[in-house]
Amino acid sequence: MSEWLINTACFLGALVGMEWVAWATHRYVMHGPLWVLHRSHHEPRHGAFELNDLFAVIFAGMAIGLFALGSAMDQPWMFWTAAGITAYGALYALVHDGLVHQRWPFRYTPRKGYFKRLVQAHRMHHAVKGKEDGVSFGFLLPGDVRRFSAELRQRRVERAGSDPRP
Repeated sequence: MSEWLINTACFLGALVGMEWVAWATHRYVMHGPLWVLHRSHHEPRHGAFELNDLFAVIFAGMAIGLFALGSAMDQPWMFWTAAGITAYGALYALVHDGLVHQRWPFRYTPRKGYFKRLVQAHRMHHAVKGKEDGVSFGFLLPGDVRRFSAELRQRRVERAGSDPRP
């Protein structure tokens, strides 16, 4: 197999695979043992940064390490895997921080399609206060907004101990 095909596969595999890594990290680490860092993302922000931004530094450090290791060992596939991770990070910064949380100077409110579902799904994630009972842990794949809404409704009913129907 030619080197360019392997490198392309590594880049695309890392880019796509990072959504799963991000989902699992968000669900089991950020809403688990590292809630102490992620909690800042679920509270009003004071200033340009929040403690949760350290996760971007951690993931960037991993990509930088892979770039360095790939270069030192003359392994181009490592470089292209790191490039895919970096591309995911750039998309995350633009879409999650920029579009969803409006942390960039541009303002855009999507009215339909993928971006609207993405914003809705993430707002449902933030509808739950605290680290428990969250929905929608992905970042670039919004999931089924109707299912998330039903889950949130069901949890409210369970907490209230009553039937939601009039």
